[in-house]
Amino acid sequence: MKTRVVITGLGTVSPIGNTVPEMWDNAIAGKNGVGLMTKIDNSEMPVKVAAELKDFDISPYLEKRDARKMATFTHYAIAAAQEAVDDAGLVMEQEEASRVGVWVGSGIGGMDVMEDNIRTFMEKGYRRVSPFFIPMMIPDMAAGQISIRFGAKGPNGCTITACATGTNCIGEAMKFIERGDADVMIAGGTEAPITNMGVSGFIANKALTTNPDPETACRPFDTNRDGFVIGEGAGILVLESLEHALARGAKIYAELVGYGSSGDAHHITAPAPEGAGAQQAMTAAIKDAGLALEDVGYINAHGTSTPMNDKFETMAIKGVFKEHAQNGLLVSSTKSMTGHTLGASGGIEAILTTLAIYNDEVPPTIHLEEADEECDLDYVANKSRKQALTAALSNSFGFGGHNAVLAFKKYTK
Repeated sequence: MKTRVVITGLGTVSPIGNTVPEMWDNAIAGKNGVGLMTKIDNSEMPVKVAAELKDFDISPYLEKRDARKMATFTHYAIAAAQEAVDDAGLVMEQEEASRVGVWVGSGIGGMDVMEDNIRTFMEKGYRRVSPFFIPMMIPDMAAGQISIRFGAKGPNGCTITACATGTNCIGEAMKFIERGDADVMIAGGTEAPITNMGVSGFIANKALTTNPDPETACRPFDTNRDGFVIGEGAGILVLESLEHALARGAKIYAELVGYGSSGDAHHITAPAPEGAGAQQAMTAAIKDAGLALEDVGYINAHGTSTPMNDKFETMAIKGVFKEHAQNGLLVSSTKSMTGHTLGASGGIEAILTTLAIYNDEVPPTIHLEEADEECDLDYVANKSRKQALTAALSNSFGFGGHNAVLAFKKYTK
């Protein structure tokens, strides 16, 4: 019998809230986190909008001298991890350190640090490159710094799979607990990609919307969608074995019951036709969870607002769920509010899916005015919906053909 894994702590910084309660309230209210881009000079760029954090301040979490030695994506991860650990009531001094692990990834890592140090190198030569350049930039450093902060000496690392990073990290962390390698895992994703090169790269491959209106730029499943809105943030969860959580009297939000992953083996950026890889990952997560198709009442979709993803994800859902897909299954894209936070999206969306089950309420897909004729599911358009939920999925798909899906279930004794 598998070790049961439960979710006991949640932490975030996101475009719709720098704490979990704020993010959840804004998600249910359908608040738009997209605005005009301010972090870089985009005056010569065709992309004018982004989903940026509002009023984020790292100083409550790090001394200035320590913050200067970390990239922005690590700042976000530390803030979110602190909230998650506090929310879980996890007191590290009372834990066996070797039984607490960290698995937190970033799809891109310290792009801002890379740009700054390349500029320094070109202008002033190699001697002026920061000695912290490499340890600040590399994507595993969020996990490393969280481990150092909390003294967690268990399994430590990250899984880097582009936009599926956060979901893969949570799934792999779940498996560490199931195998008995850890009692507690701090897991999720983080990203700070709104830099000159980050934005320019996505413009070059024509992934970003050129719609300059923040109120209509991110509209998953809508016939007028034309690309995703780049976002930033972090989403971190505390996972525990049920036995460990009960022994310390922890609050339990939901049970994490399944994880599926697959590779498209098709194209570096485009999804496989008819969402074949996504179907495989969803099917694997449902099987791993031991769920019937009808048990799943909600899917937090990858839902990027790109023409190909939304169409093929819809086809994948219909391919897996058959009649149930159009008979009671709710699907929404919370990226319509947060933008696409890349490697952080799986963490942020896992939190929103967990809270949907915990509160029996599904956040909406906002800006959905005219559904694409090939996107014909119930996308919970524009207004949240009260719905009793037994189980839910969270989908993430990344460049390189990486597909990852988590299955959540309402906790019952």
